[in-house]
Amino acid sequence: MSDRTAIGVGMIGYAFMGRVHSQAWRSVGAFFDLPLAPRMAVLAGRSKERTEAAAAQLGWAGVETDWRELVNRDDVQIVDICTPGDSHAEIAIAALRAGKHVICEKPLANTVAEAEAMVAAAAEAPSSVKSMVAFNYRRVPAIALARRYVEEGRIGEIRHVRAQYLQDWIVDPEFPLVWRLQKDKAGAGSLGDIGSHIVDAAQFITGQQVVGVSALLETFVKERPLATESAGLGATGSDAKGPVTVDDAALFIGRLSGGAVASFEATRFANGRKNAMRIEINGSLGSLAFDFEAMNELWFSKGGGGFERILVTEPDHPYVGAWWPPGHGLGYEHTFTHEIKDFLEAIATGADPSPSFADGLRVQRVLEAVERSAAEGSRYTNVED
Repeated sequence: MSDRTAIGVGMIGYAFMGRVHSQAWRSVGAFFDLPLAPRMAVLAGRSKERTEAAAAQLGWAGVETDWRELVNRDDVQIVDICTPGDSHAEIAIAALRAGKHVICEKPLANTVAEAEAMVAAAAEAPSSVKSMVAFNYRRVPAIALARRYVEEGRIGEIRHVRAQYLQDWIVDPEFPLVWRLQKDKAGAGSLGDIGSHIVDAAQFITGQQVVGVSALLETFVKERPLATESAGLGATGSDAKGPVTVDDAALFIGRLSGGAVASFEATRFANGRKNAMRIEINGSLGSLAFDFEAMNELWFSKGGGGFERILVTEPDHPYVGAWWPPGHGLGYEHTFTHEIKDFLEAIATGADPSPSFADGLRVQRVLEAVERSAAEGSRYTNVED
């Protein structure tokens, strides 16, 4: 570590995503041989007391209660944005204009216009200033291996993609009205929160883009108790209620740029499903299937001969060689360590990180097309370029 060039990191937000990002910044240098040594310089949050407590627990050296102060600090070269979507654009644009590298949680923004402004700011920044949107599921070794198989031609011409993201954490109608259920803060509901992940995963694995959709959106619980306290995906509520202004479930079919057809389902009302992010890809020579609830497995069918289970824990599998002996599986938090590792390497080598802000904008355009289609009776809607 002492031979590596230090680089200061400032993170904004310390709840669910802030905790997993902190874990990634702490652990990445212990497992990957990196040209840069991240220093966890400062954590920003609105409450000084809570931010100080989070910084002490998560390993940050200092705190700020105004994100603008963090962006302008000389000891910060990377800004990590872990806030709700309504602040992504303002923070990212300010950081890029200040010459800071930026990694921003997904979805990139709450609207296409905001995402476009972020992409423009990234393009206007010096080429040495890097930016990336944090679609962490790209860094699941099994998903990265699926992409490798597609690139190697193992499943042939892609014909059908089916993707699901199933959760049940708001099935209870008395679960409080947290920020993820408010459009002005979250931008969208299941569509943006988890649907964005399966859109990105489908495009990443196949190397193709979603070019058109026909969609349905549904809100099952129209009102919820106002939240008095919230942390991560948990909350407590009051007797007063407020309107839910986002979708609870999103379903859409679509077409990919290579001609394949696709189906997508994102819901937080699938009783019994905790984090079932699933994708299956059918090709002319075979198929691939993945479920995050068994994240160390990839299923592969060659020539219609049934599916073979691949335990993705071998040293030659993506990212795995840095961790444990074969058969010792990885977990959710490792995906964030992998994305931080890739981001630091891109900064050090001058490469363009992936997924870029432009990739995030592309996902945002798909989400917008889904919303337009659902608002117009499921009319087939092209994804605008």
